[in-house]
Amino acid sequence: MMSVAGPPVLALRDVSKRFGAVQALTDVELEVHAGEVVALVGDNGAGKSTLVKAIAGVYVPDDGVLEWEGRPVTVHRPQDAQHLGIATVYQDLALCDNLDVVGNLFLGRELRRIGILDEVAMEKRSRELLSTLSIRIPSVRIPIASLSGGQRQTVAIARALIGDPKIVILDEPTAALGVEQTAQVLDLVERLRDRGLGVILISHNMADVMAVSDRIAVLRLGRNNGIFDRRATNQEEIISAITGATDNAVTRRKARGQEGQQ
Repeated sequence: MMSVAGPPVLALRDVSKRFGAVQALTDVELEVHAGEVVALVGDNGAGKSTLVKAIAGVYVPDDGVLEWEGRPVTVHRPQDAQHLGIATVYQDLALCDNLDVVGNLFLGRELRRIGILDEVAMEKRSRELLSTLSIRIPSVRIPIASLSGGQRQTVAIARALIGDPKIVILDEPTAALGVEQTAQVLDLVERLRDRGLGVILISHNMADVMAVSDRIAVLRLGRNNGIFDRRATNQEEIISAITGATDNAVTRRKARGQEGQQ
């Protein structure tokens, strides 16, 4: 059950981003609370990737404000986002096939003791983390190359948790996975929520979105086109917002009414 008491952990207020003549984002709003899964959906070109990269510090917004736990913050680079407590798992996973699970979990964050890699401590921490998340791996010393797609995805998500983030962004985590592997990943998403993390889930799979999200934010042509409570909506309504079928019926009539009042 999601917890939405108090201010959101992360909030975007009127965020806009332009690339030359292309307006990628226009006045986008988004809030993510602790213990909540927010699905971010939209067609290709809707602005999802740009928005995620603005949160993750890859892009700096031209206008608007990012708020972290109620206060404005500036995120100029990925390290700034990581220091705040934002972890991003991109679609390509960026795992090293020749390293084992422990090596991948601690890649770039290796534990050392007297200047030497502390393999014992890293292996112990790896086992504890995977156990806490109920991730089933034959061995933490097995090479990543020998794992299934679902297991690789869960290792990539577990790696993002090494830094104890408060927000985790998952970019298409079930793409190209089979039914059983997808179920593993969705179970893990629910466990992240149960641990009190805020999760932003980018997905084209409506079944996945309806299965695990608490709220669904729709982007269309770089703008908000609805934020829906998953329990009070249905797949057809979300698809209508994604394709713009709701534009002419609701937003345009509303816009004409506002113009007439001016």
